[in-house]
Amino acid sequence: METILPLLHCLSGEITKTTVRQLSRIALAMLAMTGRVTMLGLSRWTGTGGSYRTIQRFFHRTLPWAAILWVFVRTQLLTPGDDVLLVGDACVVTKAGHKTHGVDRFFSSIFGKPVPEVSLFALALVSRSKRQVFPVQVEQVLREPAEPPPPTLPAAERIAQPHQQDAEHIPAVAIAAIGPEKGR
Repeated sequence: METILPLLHCLSGEITKTTVRQLSRIALAMLAMTGRVTMLGLSRWTGTGGSYRTIQRFFHRTLPWAAILWVFVRTQLLTPGDDVLLVGDACVVTKAGHKTHGVDRFFSSIFGKPVPEVSLFALALVSRSKRQVFPVQVEQVLREPAEPPPPTLPAAERIAQPHQQDAEHIPAVAIAAIGPEKGR
């Protein structure tokens, strides 16, 4: 923890000291854990000051992640005068479950068909001199629901009602030949 805390000290302008301390304990626990990462597992690996309730409070809190990542990358990873590029990339991750938020069917070139996946979009800074990439923002892309098609009339009602366009295209000579009563 002694090595992680100084790295996160630069974030004190964006988040409180308590949140920085909680983030350092959670980050250290994540680095030490193997297998599945859960809140219960994090609370077991954090030790003192990282109870299950503390982990819940941390993840329930809304944090300015874009600002946090930008401050961390700018102060700890980039060197002044370095040329950087801002790049974006969209990717998909296959998911088997039905309860994952945002699961939809996307085309996979590997499988050659649409498969259930989660779509992500990432913005990153690329250092040209170091040839390294530093992620700045990663967000899940949710597909907007399609609009339902307009309601259609039953077939019997569609045949009984003449289309307005059809009446406009009948020549006047044909209406006169049929008679005014039958042409309507």
